Amino acid sequence: MTPAGRRTSTTMRAMPGSRRPRFQRALLAPHLWPAWLGVGVIWLLARLPYRALMHVGHVLGALICRVPSPRRRVAATNIRLCFPQLDAAAQAALVNAHLRDIGLMLTEFALGWLGSKRAIARVPVTIEGLEHLATARAQNRGVLLVGGHFSHLELCARLVSQRIGIAGMYRKMDSAVFEHVVLRARLDYATAMFDKDDIRGTVKYLRAGGTLWYAPDQDMRSKDNVFVPFFGVPAATITATHHLARLSGALVIPFFHRRLPHGKGYVMRLGAPLADFPSTDAAADTARINACIEAMVRAAPEQYLWVHKRFKTRPEGAPAVY
Repeated sequence: MTPAGRRTSTTMRAMPGSRRPRFQRALLAPHLWPAWLGVGVIWLLARLPYRALMHVGHVLGALICRVPSPRRRVAATNIRLCFPQLDAAAQAALVNAHLRDIGLMLTEFALGWLGSKRAIARVPVTIEGLEHLATARAQNRGVLLVGGHFSHLELCARLVSQRIGIAGMYRKMDSAVFEHVVLRARLDYATAMFDKDDIRGTVKYLRAGGTLWYAPDQDMRSKDNVFVPFFGVPAATITATHHLARLSGALVIPFFHRRLPHGKGYVMRLGAPLADFPSTDAAADTARINACIEAMVRAAPEQYLWVHKRFKTRPEGAPAVY
């Protein structure tokens, strides 16, 4: 184990998870050429120096902010529901700030997916709270790093992997080309990647002492949802954090990451493991996780993914909000 707690043993490398995809000739079909063109653009963006890449992100964000889009209405609805204490002008300002942030998200995806190891090493980053991970390692416990869908999630996963060995959970992409390229890219830095439905493999990984980064804050429309508050609004939330901790014995550690202004990089913070987690009450544990993520969002609200329809699934009898 390295000083930062990164496991590099053969055992961890042989853990379950998605296999590295092999190239198939079907990926060269003409109808997939536009997707390959998109991959080429992403690759070129990832070759830019970090500060130049952030400048491109700001330009993209300014364009996104000016173009009418259904996603603007989604973001505006979410922010209105979650920040009712803000007046209309302040809510509109937060919507605009978030849409500008989406431009940065696009360039951060490029760097996180296809940036070289040298480029990633040059990105400024500070990681706080590694002692909590060391405590888990000393107890031979697996760790669930629980966070939210912030715009820089993909890049921060790559950045933190320089210090600690992590796995991730993911949803398969609709594009066969991007699924191939992105899964291969993720498996270049992650110890494993698990499909969101691969609970057995995930539990096995955690029981072996692995560290899994997990963001349970999207409306998955799953049968395992419970309605618990998120910014005071009933939000359909998957109970998987409770079940993964219960089945694996892993510690649950809140994990927050924030982009600093003016191209100064990122700050990541590992909190103390949640005490008495899991309990016997899946709904109470899920509400507790939502409260942790809510606190993270309040610390950097414009960087949260407000364009996701977080409240699409509604309690019985409640009106639709989108």
